[in-house]
Amino acid sequence: MTTEEMPSHDSIRALVARIGRGLSRVLWAMFSIGFFAGIWEVAWALGWANPLLLPPPHIFLGNFLEQAANFSPTLRWQVGQDVSAAPSPLVSVLNTVLATLGRVATGLTLATVFALTLGIGIRRYIAVERLTLPAVYFLAPVSPIAWLPIAIFLFGVGNAPAIFMVFIALFFTMTLATIAEIDAVNPNFVNAARIMGATRGQIYRRVIIPAILPGLFTVLRLNMFAAWMVVLLAEATGVGSGLGQIIMLARNTFNPSLVFFTVTIIGLLGFTCDMLLRWVQDRFLFWSTRTSGGRRA
Repeated sequence: MTTEEMPSHDSIRALVARIGRGLSRVLWAMFSIGFFAGIWEVAWALGWANPLLLPPPHIFLGNFLEQAANFSPTLRWQVGQDVSAAPSPLVSVLNTVLATLGRVATGLTLATVFALTLGIGIRRYIAVERLTLPAVYFLAPVSPIAWLPIAIFLFGVGNAPAIFMVFIALFFTMTLATIAEIDAVNPNFVNAARIMGATRGQIYRRVIIPAILPGLFTVLRLNMFAAWMVVLLAEATGVGSGLGQIIMLARNTFNPSLVFFTVTIIGLLGFTCDMLLRWVQDRFLFWSTRTSGGRRA
């Protein structure tokens, strides 16, 4: 390696600082979760929390094999069986998690692509605006729950209704957010591009889309949490597998430990997804003046 190819001290310091910030976020997240879990444990130890209704974390997280048996359709109804002999309990949990995660990711991706396309089309073509924007405003206030019967009527049961629910919960909000971000683009940027001879298509590709992506990514991160809420509802009513079905099973069998165990998994998945999206935002939208971590006044 030549002297020119060796990393500079500034780049090394920047890398160390970036790793330090990442570790600091993880440690503070663990401390935050541990703080509330500790309060829960103290309330249980003092007898303030009923262990049958509000089992503390060491109870519903301590019997992993018993909880994992509920994730396997072949074992969940076999009362009294030695669950420690169940084949690969971790596989049952992973399959359930991946099923829900796949539906969220698919619905989120479809909603983002279609909303970005429609939003740009509305602001670029007057005919598209007149044809679609009133319908978007009309349907945007409708709760995703109201679309659940329609999803079942259209797609029956399976992955399709859950993905449709995630899509419909995000699509209208993302479309309106796209329009708002386009309207908020600094007109000086557009005028400068026109003076330099850019065509209308080049203005959208080189100026407007890069300018709106950071704001849309923030909207996407916020809507991701709504996507998790909607997919759990869809799974509980119209899909044969997934974390939403486990929550419904726990409710029907009055199993608070299973409820909190599944809620913990959902929380970890949502937290991890948000961390991943923040990393993508910081890594690939480097031209943005906004930061995913926020600023202090």
